[in-house]
Amino acid sequence: MKKQFCVAICLLSLAVSCVGSTDFYIPKEQCAENLEPNITFKELDEMVQAEVIQIHEDLILEGYVISSDRAGNFFNVLYLQDTPQNPSMGLQIEIDFRESHLFYPSGSKILVKLKGLFLGKSRENLKLGGTFTSFGNISVGRLPGLKAQEHIFLSCDENDGVQPFKTKLSEIDSIPWNILVQIDSLEFLEEELGQTFAIAEEETERRLKDCAENEIVMLNSGYSDFQDEPLPENNGSVTAVLIKDGKNYQLVVRGLEDLDFSNDRCPEIITEFTSTQIFISELADPDNNAGARFVELYNSASEPLDLNLWTLRRYTNDNVELSSTIDLSGFVIASESTMVISPNAEEFELVYGFPPDLGVSTNSPADSNGDDNLELVDPFGKIIDVFGVIGEDGSGTNHEFEDGRAIRNPDVLEGNPVYTFSEWVIYNDSGDSGTIKQPQNAPADFTPGQRD
Repeated sequence: MKKQFCVAICLLSLAVSCVGSTDFYIPKEQCAENLEPNITFKELDEMVQAEVIQIHEDLILEGYVISSDRAGNFFNVLYLQDTPQNPSMGLQIEIDFRESHLFYPSGSKILVKLKGLFLGKSRENLKLGGTFTSFGNISVGRLPGLKAQEHIFLSCDENDGVQPFKTKLSEIDSIPWNILVQIDSLEFLEEELGQTFAIAEEETERRLKDCAENEIVMLNSGYSDFQDEPLPENNGSVTAVLIKDGKNYQLVVRGLEDLDFSNDRCPEIITEFTSTQIFISELADPDNNAGARFVELYNSASEPLDLNLWTLRRYTNDNVELSSTIDLSGFVIASESTMVISPNAEEFELVYGFPPDLGVSTNSPADSNGDDNLELVDPFGKIIDVFGVIGEDGSGTNHEFEDGRAIRNPDVLEGNPVYTFSEWVIYNDSGDSGTIKQPQNAPADFTPGQRD
């Protein structure tokens, strides 16, 4: 018995030594010379019906492989697109076929015999394959491995492979899916850093963003070769198959070679800031039309300024408690430009001939009758500019603009948290305390949107 065992070992060693490479199991590539495509992706898509159908015609589809199961991130599926560059469509072939990359390498041109295959759509995704039934419903399922080799063939034509379609996250909605894309300037969200690509044995979503804070999901298999690799911390390029799950787009990479994260991360976007170069430039309470009231703000800086979390506050008459507030978030004032706020946008446009930048409600800070006090406040609660004296009714004072107008002197280029009469020219119906007794009528006596 011992002698027989030794002989068996020697024969096994001899057999292995005769193999010149560990790649002896890799199949020889065989191409199909006698197949000619006679249907396009678009024409195939037009064949789709409400229910899954089986194709009975002798149809041949030409496509280009864009997926790969070599790293284990794709499983039992081939993704094809219709052209090697600038594709217009892509589709999935469901196959029960491990190591399919050995037979159909990524980038290769293939021909698919469609006769006998099943065709359908799942959540807008065009699919080919076998069939399975669940609760009486027929769906496109995996084509057995041996059957796959009877339907899917490498083309004998030489090709230069597939060039990924270069795009941006902001343009994702306008391009086809199930195609190979390349997106630059991406990085994983800060809260994702320190994690691996996937949780072991679980399909895992990781989120990427660009420098404009647009986001997309990268879908990773918990069985992939790179599952336990840490996410890269830098910024860079991702080449991936763009898929769509309902309304959500996702990226699936073929392996880590599809990633090039060698750039610095995006600069932090700061949308909450303070600046003294935003201030109140004009207040209006027209004598002839209370609906034409407005508040005008001005940005004297040489760059646009974001008003995220800025507020405009009103203290009615002599109140020391806040009466109303306008949240200015979502607005950006261009450099050396104005922002006009109206409590009656429809009436404002009828009177002045253009819409205000922001329409708000009556009884808001933009709807003062001329004896109220206003504050412009930054995101951190700091008062940047003031009109009037909080706690003092404006009637009969040097901050009354009833039936008139308060206009900031053109040489004022910064806000002032302390009301200073000399910075203003004020018109009203009383002329008290150094103001001008000259009621103002809209639109002739006002210049909303224009710094005087």
